[in-house]
Amino acid sequence: MSSRDVDCPLVTIRCTVFNHENYLRQCLDGFVNQRTDFRFEAFVHDDASTDGSKSIIEEYAARFPDIIKPLYESENLFSKHDGSFRRATYDPKVLKGKYIALCEGDDFWTDPHKLQKQVDFLESHPDYTMVCSRATLFSSRKGQYVGENYCQEKDGTLAIKDIVNRSGLFIPTCTIVFRKSLLDNYPDYCKRCVVGDYPLQIYAAMNGKVYYFNDIMATYRVENQGSWMGSQGWKTASDNNLKRVESMIKMFDGFAGDYPQYSRLLRSKIAQYLRDQMPCPKFDYDGYLKYTDYFKGYLKKESLLWKIDYSLRGTRLPFLKHYFFHSKFVVRKYERRILRY
Repeated sequence: MSSRDVDCPLVTIRCTVFNHENYLRQCLDGFVNQRTDFRFEAFVHDDASTDGSKSIIEEYAARFPDIIKPLYESENLFSKHDGSFRRATYDPKVLKGKYIALCEGDDFWTDPHKLQKQVDFLESHPDYTMVCSRATLFSSRKGQYVGENYCQEKDGTLAIKDIVNRSGLFIPTCTIVFRKSLLDNYPDYCKRCVVGDYPLQIYAAMNGKVYYFNDIMATYRVENQGSWMGSQGWKTASDNNLKRVESMIKMFDGFAGDYPQYSRLLRSKIAQYLRDQMPCPKFDYDGYLKYTDYFKGYLKKESLLWKIDYSLRGTRLPFLKHYFFHSKFVVRKYERRILRY
């Protein structure tokens, strides 16, 4: 250990677990196999799992008591949707490190020097608030690697417009390390957002810079039955989906108000996001009408071109065989600026 080894760990890993029995050992192995010259610990939060996750955490906590710091819930906090899950998992009493690393219980780290590389960079570059890296994608359904999640072709600073426009999956969450000080004045519109990692990424970029390592440091698990991503009713008019979309729109709106220099970027993102999440009128016209009525207040604020696009998407005229072709044509210059990666 170096002179950085003090009573308080330099890094706290935030690991949230719910029914991750089949993947958890691989995740926890990634933590305990880290090779660093500083002290770190892993706050492992089990949200009342009903499988064998708790037993696995208990085993690792007994074997690695200096690293694995568990907290077991007696009832599932995430399902309450009352903020208790976020309060428990971002409690400064348990996130003690100067830096916070993220990795959920179904993902895992593959580079034993991940924390050392990332923390060394943050320690020597105080103008950076967050770092991340390339990750491989493993399909739980297929049982094989299916690709990679990477931000760009080389190491370097990520552009704010890319972080905003390319949404939360642009940066692999399991590769993130950020300064805990970001949470000191974290906005309420970020705290209330149903999604946790995406607002954090935007906030980090607007309060400093985000650095990307093009090295593969982790694996992100996809097509995982029971995951949060898999449980979302995407592009529907269900009450849960409407509330989720609304929380995202309010988050973008909040950023636009607090950071007026990026207002145009964020307003365009709101328009794009509303269209991306809407039910397809070709298959669910009633859902489209419910969705449109729910978000009519935001639609009134949009530019004429976006309003035309939204109206065209909902038309049921028989000569318009494909309900998206004409609207894509109308907004193609916006699409190139906003959606093209």
